[in-house]
Amino acid sequence: MLNFEEELSKFKPSKEVEQAEDAIVNMNLKDMTDILIEILNEKEKR
Repeated sequence: MLNFEEELSKFKPSKEVEQAEDAIVNMNLKDMTDILIEILNEKEKR
């Protein structure tokens, strides 16, 4: 039977996963709120 506590203590995250997380977090992605604010700002200018 598996000892989950023992297995968790052995766990080390993959370097590739950490690098991917950093790349995703550092990307400047627009979400729906950003898009709506941009649309409203453009509408106000007109």
